[in-house]
Amino acid sequence: MRGSCCCRVGWSSEGGGREALKQRLAAGDGTIPPRAVQEAALRTSAVNPLDVLVIGGATGCGVALDASTRGLRVGLVEREDFAAGTSSRSTKLIHGGVRYLEKAVFQLDYGQLRLVFHALEERARLIQNAPHLCHPLPTMTPCYEWWEIPYYWSGLKLYDLVAGRQMLHFSQSAHGKTLKGTVVYYDGQMDDSRVNVSLACTAALTGAAVLNHAEAIAVQRDEVTNRVTNVRVRDNLTGKEFDVHTKVVDEKIPIITPSSGVHIVLPDYYSADAMGLIVPKTKDGRVVFMLPWLGRTLAGTTDSSTKLTMYPEPQEEEIQFILDAISDYLAVKVRRLDVLSAWSGIRPLASNPSVKDTANISRDHVVHIGSDGMVTITGGKWTTYRSMAEDAVDAAIKFGDLTPANACVTKDLPLIGGEDWDPSFFTILAQQFVRMKITHEGKIVPGVMDTLAAKHLAHAFGSMSLRVALIAQNENLGKRLAHGYPYLEAEVAYCARNEYCESAVDFIARRSRIAFLDTNAASKAVPRVIEILAQEHKWDIMRKKQELEKARAFLETFKSSKNAQFDDSKHNSGI
Repeated sequence: MRGSCCCRVGWSSEGGGREALKQRLAAGDGTIPPRAVQEAALRTSAVNPLDVLVIGGATGCGVALDASTRGLRVGLVEREDFAAGTSSRSTKLIHGGVRYLEKAVFQLDYGQLRLVFHALEERARLIQNAPHLCHPLPTMTPCYEWWEIPYYWSGLKLYDLVAGRQMLHFSQSAHGKTLKGTVVYYDGQMDDSRVNVSLACTAALTGAAVLNHAEAIAVQRDEVTNRVTNVRVRDNLTGKEFDVHTKVVDEKIPIITPSSGVHIVLPDYYSADAMGLIVPKTKDGRVVFMLPWLGRTLAGTTDSSTKLTMYPEPQEEEIQFILDAISDYLAVKVRRLDVLSAWSGIRPLASNPSVKDTANISRDHVVHIGSDGMVTITGGKWTTYRSMAEDAVDAAIKFGDLTPANACVTKDLPLIGGEDWDPSFFTILAQQFVRMKITHEGKIVPGVMDTLAAKHLAHAFGSMSLRVALIAQNENLGKRLAHGYPYLEAEVAYCARNEYCESAVDFIARRSRIAFLDTNAASKAVPRVIEILAQEHKWDIMRKKQELEKARAFLETFKSSKNAQFDDSKHNSGI
């Protein structure tokens, strides 16, 4: 099976998805086809075309997984890396949409209510299928007026009621000395880019030919029917071009209203342990949140209109707005100096020409079927990626007259690393492995697989973390990449071999999250990351130099206090 998307996976029923994938994991130890094999599998002919070719996106990876587990012949090309765009720059929340529920009640909008029901159902499935990367997160809402307590409490109790069996925990209220009270509710939190990478790798494991850093540059249509017959693809790593013949193309087109969300990362003491804070309405009507995330604090705003760009950069006034907004809710002084990383993400909201305010645009998705055989899906949000993919594959099957072996099985299909995982999995790593590492003097010394490193590996890689720990132990790659962070050298080698990590930026931004957590730490880690990747991919001196330049340029778009010019007279006081 491995190495060709042309082989039938053999999923026999909706209930067989989990067992079939589990057997494949056991048989192949989670080993996915190498990049060269995947590219060869995409070079199809007119007499033996793919059923579906997917062009990019997080939902696109979901489409590839859905289609491959239905027994279809699937390929996927991604111009940059998996999650290189919006998908790695989300708020990291898996949510049903409390604001949409409020609109549904006060505007008597059944469409908004239906969207909340659907998202809550998908929230539960995502946490179930990727438990190592997703978890429930309690979030408090402060109340400074007495009337806000019953208002928010009743609204969030309704949120619980709508969630039904998918409810994570009951919402609750509490009173403090300085506040009139707080209301606590539960949503989910995720490591977005690692979920995306896991989707791509799981799709590859189930038979899809996935290729990152590969761009669709031209489409050829039949002169008579106007149907797409093949897509010209360029491998952006080698410059080589080839044709992919297919029956249906699934892609994204710009029928969206771009909306920018700015995020900053602060030290852990800016957020409560294992609890987030969300302010439903700031002075200008936006939402502000502070969430614990991977040992740091993630803070940000929501929707602002913006222009489309591959690497959006946050403006200084946006960063200052977040700092001002959260100052009212913290007992510690807010300092611009503490901004470890700052970035902007663009949300692809389904466009409605009559709506000017992006905060009022629905996150529901749109599936468009063109007469040329191209199926386009746009809008939606991370929480509902799976059902979006299901809808897109249903449309492709219908329009392309395809013959799947079975119905959709992704509702209870674990992503790679999620099978047989539980929160205590890290203890296996801590008990059974050591971290052998090479010192600056060239000596090989053992290091403890401490709890912090073990927990990080268990959550980032799930059950596949055993393989990462083996590399750290057996190949002397147990040293940490940056002081104060649990990322190990072994992860770079593992991701190069098993997760299509093809560049230094791929690793620091999306296989690990160090660029998003701490720009300065990421910059210090880059040389060692390049050194390991060079050994794995056989890079020459010129390629290593290019990788260093690209990584530095990429990190410049993250406006931490280390690489941004700012007037710090307000937020620096008291240092």
